[in-house]
Amino acid sequence: MYRMKKTKVVATMSDFRCTEQFVADLFDAGMDVIRINSAHVTEEGATRIVEIVHKVNPSIPIMIDTKGPEIRVTTIADEYGNAINFRVGDRVAVRGSDGKDLTTRKIVYMNVPSIVRDIPVGARMLIADGELEIRVVEKNDEELICEFVVGGAMRSRKSVNVPGVSIDLPSVTEKDRRFIEWAVRNDVDFIAHSFVRSARDIAAVQQILDAHRSPIKIISKIENQEGLDNIDEIIEASYGIMVARGDLGVELPAEAIPNTQRRIVEKCIAAKRPVIIATQMLYSMVKSPRPTRAEVSDVASAIYERVDAIMLSDETAMGDYPVEAVQTMARIAREIERDETHFKPMIDMDMVSVNHEITAQLARSAVRASANLPIRYVVLDTKTGRTGRYLAAFRGRKTVMAVCYQRHAQRILALSYGVVPILRNQELHDRYHFLVDALEFLDQYRKLNDDDLMAIVGGSFGPDAGASYVEIADVKNIRMRNARITAGEQ
Repeated sequence: MYRMKKTKVVATMSDFRCTEQFVADLFDAGMDVIRINSAHVTEEGATRIVEIVHKVNPSIPIMIDTKGPEIRVTTIADEYGNAINFRVGDRVAVRGSDGKDLTTRKIVYMNVPSIVRDIPVGARMLIADGELEIRVVEKNDEELICEFVVGGAMRSRKSVNVPGVSIDLPSVTEKDRRFIEWAVRNDVDFIAHSFVRSARDIAAVQQILDAHRSPIKIISKIENQEGLDNIDEIIEASYGIMVARGDLGVELPAEAIPNTQRRIVEKCIAAKRPVIIATQMLYSMVKSPRPTRAEVSDVASAIYERVDAIMLSDETAMGDYPVEAVQTMARIAREIERDETHFKPMIDMDMVSVNHEITAQLARSAVRASANLPIRYVVLDTKTGRTGRYLAAFRGRKTVMAVCYQRHAQRILALSYGVVPILRNQELHDRYHFLVDALEFLDQYRKLNDDDLMAIVGGSFGPDAGASYVEIADVKNIRMRNARITAGEQ
């Protein structure tokens, strides 16, 4: 089955290149989730992407990034052209602004009114992802006096990072609020909230979703030191986590990123939260049809860490080889996942709350059985997607076939490790009926033998009551039981 890789691929989509053929090509290449970056698209452009994607395949989930609370330099004054050049040792004043003040050679305005109050003497300020660096040498009530440590060309609206300093930024900007409300209206499945610093930021997004009774799930992007400091509460409050290594790499030394990434992944798996690794995974493929060996190793390392998904940004949004980039990621995933000596089920991990949850215990039992018996697939039915997510958390070797009763559940499970979600258009007539759909789906791609074993996780009391049993059965007996049930209905 061509889509049965366990690690999922998220591909970023730009409205200027979004066509039905392009979406279909990405999907056929191995893309599982479409991402829209609200920082680079209008609401009209985002709406067009959603309409085209769901026209091609309504099961493809869509994730939209908020721009998030961030510090930026204001627009450069006209007399300086496109940029102001600074040299090492140059001094400037830095002041807060509502965004209307223009930056000059003498005064650099930043779009946060409280910036002078919040930043201490001695702090480093990294501009344009660290291309320029200034250090605060003095301050008064009105401004920070700063000296350039790394010079260069300062351009309009470039980002600013202040490592190790907590700055009073809103949890949700006005633009973010508009896009969150847009997402509610436009059948989006995930909101990836940028620059999450604490559970409070997630609660602010959830409050908007709750006001609209929206089932959209929140993915928290970890991009700064404050987010790392509060990672446990952020994971607990989120549906999933994205390790956004771009901004994170500005705030942390480059050599600290791999261990930081690994620790976050481990925490997410233990908490049964999907985790995505993002930023420049195959960046050379923006211009080249082939990745570098270092990039292949980077993707492979993430897969060896057992992440749920790996993400492409510029590679598919604006690159010259978008389909090839997705194909490359999918090939790497399939090749690495063949290493069964490494990919052992994580059934003995000290997972959060497992001992107190029936669903988690049943999921672990099914994964354990599939490791000890020649089981072909684990099959389940789910209304909310929770059982499928729990099965994914134990990282079993066997593909999980999740029969869903709601389109949203099908889409959110498309982000989970090793899960193939399929949609059933009607409620089940009995506790076994979902197996008909699973077998029909599998028969389209791989011939099942009568003696093939299935591990079945189901509920005896309907989908609303959750999972209540695990059953091991061969295909022959499953088909015979389904035939008897169907004959009884007639």
